[in-house]
Parts: sequence; C-alpha cells; structure tokens
Amino acid sequence: MRSPKIQFAFTRHLFLLPVLSALALGATADRPLLDFADPEVLRHAQFSDATARLVALDQRTGMRVETGQTATWPGVTLRFASPLDLSAYDHVQLVARNTGSETITLHLRVDNPGADGRVHCRTGSSQLPPGGTGRLRVELRRTSDDTLDGRLFGLRGYPVKRGGNDTLDPRQVTQVVVFLHEPKAARQFDLLELQAAGEYTPPTAWTSDADPYFPLIDTLGQYRHKDWPGKAKSVEDLARRREAESRQLERDRGPSGWNRFGGWADGPQLEATGFFRVQQHQGKWWFVDPEGRLFWSHGIDCVRMLDVTPIEERDAWFEDFPGAHPEFAEFIAPSAYALKGHYAGRSPRSFSFAGANLRRKYGPDWKQSYPETIHRRLRAWGLNTIANWSDRGVALMRRTPYTDSIGSQSARRVEGSEGYWGKFPDVFDPAFREGLRRQMAGRKGGSAGDPWCLGYFSDNEMSWGDETSLALAVLTSPSNQPAKSEFRARLEAKYGDIARLNQVWHTDYPDWDAFLARTNLPALEFAGADLRDFYTGIAEQYFRTVREAIREVAPQQLYLGCRFAWANARAAAAAAKYCDVVSYNLYQRGVADVRPPGAGDGPLLIGEFHFGALDRGLFHTGLVPVGNQSARAQAYRDYVRGALAHPQIVGTHWFQYQDEPTTGRVYDEENYQIGFVDIADTPYPETIEASRQVGDELYRRRAAAGQP
Repeated sequence: MRSPKIQFAFTRHLFLLPVLSALALGATADRPLLDFADPEVLRHAQFSDATARLVALDQRTGMRVETGQTATWPGVTLRFASPLDLSAYDHVQLVARNTGSETITLHLRVDNPGADGRVHCRTGSSQLPPGGTGRLRVELRRTSDDTLDGRLFGLRGYPVKRGGNDTLDPRQVTQVVVFLHEPKAARQFDLLELQAAGEYTPPTAWTSDADPYFPLIDTLGQYRHKDWPGKAKSVEDLARRREAESRQLERDRGPSGWNRFGGWADGPQLEATGFFRVQQHQGKWWFVDPEGRLFWSHGIDCVRMLDVTPIEERDAWFEDFPGAHPEFAEFIAPSAYALKGHYAGRSPRSFSFAGANLRRKYGPDWKQSYPETIHRRLRAWGLNTIANWSDRGVALMRRTPYTDSIGSQSARRVEGSEGYWGKFPDVFDPAFREGLRRQMAGRKGGSAGDPWCLGYFSDNEMSWGDETSLALAVLTSPSNQPAKSEFRARLEAKYGDIARLNQVWHTDYPDWDAFLARTNLPALEFAGADLRDFYTGIAEQYFRTVREAIREVAPQQLYLGCRFAWANARAAAAAAKYCDVVSYNLYQRGVADVRPPGAGDGPLLIGEFHFGALDRGLFHTGLVPVGNQSARAQAYRDYVRGALAHPQIVGTHWFQYQDEPTTGRVYDEENYQIGFVDIADTPYPETIEASRQVGDELYRRRAAAGQP
C-alpha cells in the first residue's frame, strides 16, 4: 500500500467501467457499474444457493437469478475487477424485476473490504410485487466527510463525531451482494441496471470538539481535542516511557524455541544452505532459514520509515510546531512529492512528527540508539521479519531477517495503460532490464549475498487489469512503443500476411505499419485469443526479466513476487512460473480459505494487511475497519492464525510499523490508524499482546495445522 489498491483494466466492455474515473464520465452523470449484456459478469460472480444466466429482455439484456430455499441469504455476489472510487456519488442503485408469482423483498448490499453483513457495508431493500420492477437504493454514507467548511483538507478521514457500523468508505467499494432472506420457496428475479447515481454533497453543518478549533494538532503531532488511553501528554512523557519499556524489554526476550533468525530451533533440522529458501515439508510450504530450520515469516512493513505530512497552507493547524526549532530541522522536507489529493502534482514543504518525537525520546543520537530498540521490540513482540518499505540501515544491522525490493520506476511506461499508482512499465523496452540490473548492482555489499535477506520483491500493486487489458493498452499506444513493435512481430510471425490477420480480427489494416500507427481497438470476440496470448507474453516477460536481474547478482536469494493487490489468473500464473514465492497484499478479514486463481499450489506470502479503529485519536481506520483496539487485536490473531492454517502461506507482513501522520502523509493523504506504535512511538498494548501470542504459538500451530 505504500503505493495502493485499484487496478487498471482497459477494455471495451462496460463490465470493467469501475476503473474509469468519475471525472471521465462526468461528475453528476449516473455511472454504470456493470453491463449485464457482458458474459464476464457471470464469470466474476459468486453464488449462494442460487444460479444465474443472461437473458434478452425487451431492448436490453439482464441477469436472471434463481434462488433456492436452503440458505439463509440466497443470492449473488457481483465482484468488481478492482475497488471502485465512488466518492463523487450519493448512492448506488439497482433496477430489478420480480419475475415470480409471489411478492419478494430484495436486498442490495454495497461492500468495502472486510464486509461481513454487519460492518464495512450498507444495505438497502425494496418489496417487488409479482411482475413488478423496482429501484433499490443504498446511500453511500461516509465514515467521515466534514471539512470545517473547507478549512480542513488533504486527509483521507476527518475528525467527526459520527460514524460507526452503518457507514462505509465510498473510495473502496469492492462488490455488491443481491439476496433474499429466508425465502419459503425457490424465487426468480432479473437484474437490469446497476449504477452509482446522484452527486454527493458534503454536509454543511460541522460541530467541532473545541472552540476555538485551531490549532488542532499538538506539538507531538496528536489530535488536541480528544483524550484516549496511551496518549502522550508531554515531551517528558516520552522519556519516561522509554525507560519503562527498556526495563520491560530486558525481561521479555521473545518466544522460546527460536534460533537467531527466528526459525524453529526446536523443530526439524533440514539441510542448511546458508541462505533462505522455500520447501514443502509434510504437506505445507515453509521458508527454511540459513541454518536449515523451518521459518514462517511473521513480519511488519515500513520499519522506521518516517512519513511526512504537508505543512504548507496549514500554519494555523499546529500548536508549538517543532519544525520551528533548529534541532528539528532535519525532519523538514523542503519538497515532498504528492501523487494524489489536495497537493497532487506538487511538492509541498512537509514535516515528520514521528521523526521529531524519536529525537525527543531517544536524544540527539536517536539514529544509533533507536534501531537497537526496534530489533529488541520485534523479537519481544514475536516478529521475525523486517518487511517491505523498511529502513535499509536498520535491516543491515543483521539482527532480524528482512526483505528488499527493486522496481521499474525508471522504465518507460505503456502510454495507453492506466492505474491507481501509474502506468504499466514497458517490459520490452531495453531500459526496463537495464534499470533492474542497475538496482541489483547497487545491492552488492548490502542485501545481495546477505544470509539475513529472505529475498526481493519487485514493484507493488501493479495495474494488471483483466486478461486482455495490457494488450489493449499496447494497441492504444503510439507507434514507437516498444511493446507495440513486439506485438506486431509476434502477430507477423503467426499470420505472415496482414490480410490473414484482418480476416481473423475483422479489421482493415492496409499493412503492418498501419497496425503500429493506429490506436483504435479490435473487437474482443475476434481478436481475444491473440490479445490474451500477448497479455501472457507481457506478464511472463516482466517476471522472467526481474528474476534474471536478481539471479545475476544474488543467485542464492529468493524472488518474492510483485505483491499483487488483485490479479487475474494469467498474471498469477506467470508469477508462479518465475517467482519463488507469489505475494499478495490482501486487505480482508481472513485468508484461511484464499485460493488465488492461477497462482498454483506453490508458496504464497501476504505482503500487506491491517486493521484500524477510531478510538485512539486518528480519523481513519485504514482499509479494514474494526470497532476498537480490542477488536483490532482479535482481528490480528484471527488473520495470522488463518494464514498459519493455510498450507501454501509462508508468512504475513502487517502494514505498517507506525501510524500514518494524523494530518495525512504527503504522497496520498492517508492518515490511517494502522501502526503497532503511534505517532509518539508508544506501542499499542492490545495489538502488541496479540502479536506476542501469535509468535509464541507460531510454529506449534503451523506444524499442527491440518493434522488429525
């Protein structure tokens, strides 16, 4: 999530309209979310005691759903290819018709990640008489949307009093569920239209917690107008907490039965190769550590990565702003790039409250003393991996195993592609390979060849789209796009004469140069096979090239995949072919039953997950909300225990070590309560205890999983 969660799917089908921006469709225009004329709708649907088929109805096509009567909630789940940002809209509406002979009450549920029917979702319903057509409406009620008449800005969540279970985040709509409740007999209904509708108008009334409201942030970077358990009340508090925690860490040295790497010292002895590897043992996949001990990666992302928050245009926000004092000048970023939100495309002056608090707490030599505390903490908390986005200096202390990463940031992009974090790299441009090789060359003497390094991720949450999206994106790119030349070469080798391609595709290219020059798209029903083949070619070229770059410099270390946020089966199959481990960032309630399509039966790694609540002074829960810190701790236990029971999963990495800034990180405005520690470096005791419990039982539970 350092870079986030919506994927590009370039297609002519309206089924994937969710990835188009609200701006492109018009801010007030109704936005179709699904096209019931597209067979892909059925392929991406899930059914509970129900079946469905597409039927011609007057001037349109609908989905006819037939339910049974054995399930409590029979119906259909309509999943979107990637999470939708519906923040411009007031509500989601479904037009449906009852084709049966009895009145039915039909329900429509709109889901965020982690929805379970009670939280992270909203539901609407409507009675439909026999033969009747009706409109079900679900208001997109926000968890927080008051901005103090515009004086608050640049945040994902705002400080409001209301919220609770009957709300959702309209920026993260993952699916809708259409269902009945305990029908007495089999029922039948047609789904005709699904749209986001109505222009959203934020509330004009705002009730603050204090008057005057500004400044709203104290000198430690915390919200001033609330109190909560664990809140640091002064700078002096920080030093007292440091001493108390140091004494506790002296007593708590971490789980027994672990070796120096955090592997299972009391478990089986396998071959010791001096590096981490993956191996199947007694029906389950594991990492094996350099000493030959089974290792399950219980880790955490962004260790000592100090997020900065914008301070431009916010002079009135901060009380006793520490950046005004010379000793904190190192925590001012004169220009920090913003990708999204209020500061998008700019590089506003920004500040790290987290960094300033570390200096206050650990003294002027904090850069030397604090990493020691980090390693002691991780061990005591039952964690054995410093995961992605973490500080390289901390990792290279070689006290805790760690991961590294390389990326395609410097590569040319496919001009016709889109994505939440940017365009897809052109993997056929020689610069793609050379950029990766340069990065790996820079790892010599560091992570490359280091026994403490598990291996390398590449990129993060790339825009893989559906199984034709990248090929279609190449076709809409200019003639000098290297991937387009590659596509031409492959088609020319297959068909020879352009006339043969035209015959199959139902196109009218006069010659192969015209194929390069044009940017219009062929019909999927005719060109689909070649588009899917080339999509596979792109995916395999990506993973093969990264693997080769890693192996050239670090031949004994693992390729850990690209951290899919969502991936179709072709992309996942390509990853499984070339990666040692296929990685996913899965923000959901649990992963015990996860079986990613196309990923095969090899090892899987969870690169990111988290839970957050609104009871500790932050204004946004993150991607999977819970009610409070106790619920967060239990959600943590449940998630990791579910992963331990999964025979393919070899680790879970929590995102992230520290809460994001109260006033939003500069890059994309995130201000989530997702840390193991808060902005003042105070650990959250409930989550820490959950992590300790999981660490203590880690290997016993993993070994026993699935045993009679």
